[in-house]
Order: sequence, then structure tokens, then C-alpha cells
Amino acid sequence: MDDIQTETKGLLVDKELPGLREAVLQLVVKEHDVETPYGRIHCTMKGVPKGERPVILTFHDVGLNYKTCWDTLFNHEDMSEIMQHFAVCHVDAPGQHEGANTFSTGYEYPSMDQLAETLPLVLKHFGLKTVIGMGIGAGAYVLTRFALDYSNLVEGLLLININPCAEGWMDWAAHKISGWTHAMPDTIITHLFGKEEIHHNQDLIATYRHHISNDMNQFNLHLFAKAYESRRDLEIERPCPGYSVRTLKCPSLLVVGDNSPAVEAVVECNTKLDPTKTTLLKMSDCGGMPQVDQPAKLTEAFKYFIQGMGYMPAASMTRLARSRTASGSSYDGNRSRSHTTEGSRSRSHTAGHSQTESSAAGTANSSADKAVPKSTEVSC
Repeated sequence: MDDIQTETKGLLVDKELPGLREAVLQLVVKEHDVETPYGRIHCTMKGVPKGERPVILTFHDVGLNYKTCWDTLFNHEDMSEIMQHFAVCHVDAPGQHEGANTFSTGYEYPSMDQLAETLPLVLKHFGLKTVIGMGIGAGAYVLTRFALDYSNLVEGLLLININPCAEGWMDWAAHKISGWTHAMPDTIITHLFGKEEIHHNQDLIATYRHHISNDMNQFNLHLFAKAYESRRDLEIERPCPGYSVRTLKCPSLLVVGDNSPAVEAVVECNTKLDPTKTTLLKMSDCGGMPQVDQPAKLTEAFKYFIQGMGYMPAASMTRLARSRTASGSSYDGNRSRSHTTEGSRSRSHTAGHSQTESSAAGTANSSADKAVPKSTEVSC
């Protein structure tokens, strides 16, 4: 496991200046190539892991790398408060990072399942015990697979545009035809953005089309896109009494813009997860990349999510509109709780200040309504 471009500098920090040391630690950036059975994984660690706290681990979508996917969000002023509490590890899929060398002809690109298998080695490389995953599209799929297989390593997930299903034959045929008639950048643009965005937000689309065409290694990008198109169904099911099913065990925040091409897939994923641990956030006036389109709203939702897990109890908040909605097949509307070594904080997946609003809503329901499965939906 070789380190590359390790950007750490020793700085003299006056111990009498409160908060200065924490601010300096946030500036520590290390880039690593982590050796795995499926090739080298390029990772960028920002900040220094803090005690027993998890690290935020990100994974990008097809056509992006960690910078083009996450920089707008993590450079937003509202994110600085979160960065004071958590280090961040950005993971680039093989061959997708800036300046990546072209894979040799015949190179077998790892499958989505194999990419998930690289993440425990990333955690081991950095000495991390647990993470809070943040992924979009293909990255959301990889992190979900990782959490299903290594639930003890994942404390929570923020999943944007998650599609838990394998590509159907109609989707496969559509992609084949699109591949014959459209260049790769155009095909990826339709994956990342909704039709309304493509027609009305031409500056944004032009920026990402230029990035995909000029900054990404086209051969490597094709391999990553093909791997995502070949993904397996996650085979997750919503739990019900008396049955053992495969599902996420950690709190999860599903996010989708109302103009995103992934709306149906995200809603379907929500029906397959435990509603006592899952929140669905639909962002109004938002397209396929909420972290770029509305970073302030997404940051606030992430703060709520982290606070619900028991971290950052004093974080500054505003308000998000919240509504309880009936879901289709859960057995309990109560929130699950777990604990960490940081204390006896109770955790839930709720994206609000506390359990108060959910409890109040539950009390107001009739006894008949209590028998109806519930999940939490947040809109903003």
C-alpha cells in the first residue's frame, strides 16, 4: 500500500487559541493509493479521524470523480460545522480520478460487488473502525452493497439516487440503442440529470459535459459505466415479523430531487427498507445532483441525520418541512436505537431535531392507524 502526494505540513499552533488546532487539522489532506485484489483504489483523506467517531466516506457516480461530485457540497460554508466533527475519506472508483492512467487492453474492471469488497481494505489502510457512507448513483449502490455485507463497519448511509435493482432488459436495450446513436458524454448526462435540467439549465449541463469529455479518461470511464450497467439486484426486502430478510441495518437517508431521473428507483428502494431506520428526502426544485444544485439544503438534512444518530447535538439548525406518510409494509412506527462507545446516546434515523415530532404524530393517530406501517418522509 503506497502513499502518494501526502500533503501534511507541521504547523505551530498556539495552545491558547481555542479552536485553532481543530481548524488546522481540517486542512490536513492525504492522498493514497490503496492496494486491493481488484486493483488500486485512489482515496483522499481530509481532516484527521477523531477518536471513536466514524469517518464520512464518499463514493461518486459514473462520469464523476470525488472532486466534481462532492467539492460543491464540502466547500459550502454550512458544511464547515460538520467538518469540525468528522474527517472525510473520498473514494474514487478505479481509473476515474484526475490524471488516471489508461487501463491496459484486456483489463478486467471490477464489478459493483467487487468494488464494495475493496472498502474494508480502505478502512483497514486508514485505521478506521466505522464510517458514515455518502454515495450517489453507482456510488450509492456500492455503499449499500458494502453495508449489507459489512454491517458492523457502517453506522449510517446517505444515499442519493439509489437504484437497488439490476438493469432490466428494456433498460439494457435502451442503453444499447443510446450507445449507437449518442456519444458517451451525452449518455452519461442523461443518467446524471433530468430532462428538465438538460433543457433549462444549459450552463450546468455544459460544465459537466465538458468535464466528462475532457477531464475523464474515456476508456476507463466506459469500463466503469459498463460495470454499473451490469450490476446485480441488491435483493433487499422490507422486514416483517417472523421472517428473516436481507436489508440495511443502519439508519439511512434516501435523497432524490423531484426532477431527478432516479425518482422512481429511489421510491422503490424506500419500500424495500426498514421504515424505522429509513428517511426519504424529496428535494423540490432540484434535479439529479442535489449536492451541486442545493448544497445548503442537503447539508442541513445531513446535519439532522447525524444529530439523529447521536452526534453533533448542539449543531445549529433551521427548519425543514416534515411530514409523516404511510408506507406500504412495515410493522412498527417506532424508531430504533443503538449505542456507541462515545456514550449512551440513543440513535435514530430521523432527519429532525429529535424524536419529539414523530412521537407527537404517533400519539395523535388512532389505534387503527397505529397498525398501519409508517415511514418518515421529509420534503424541502
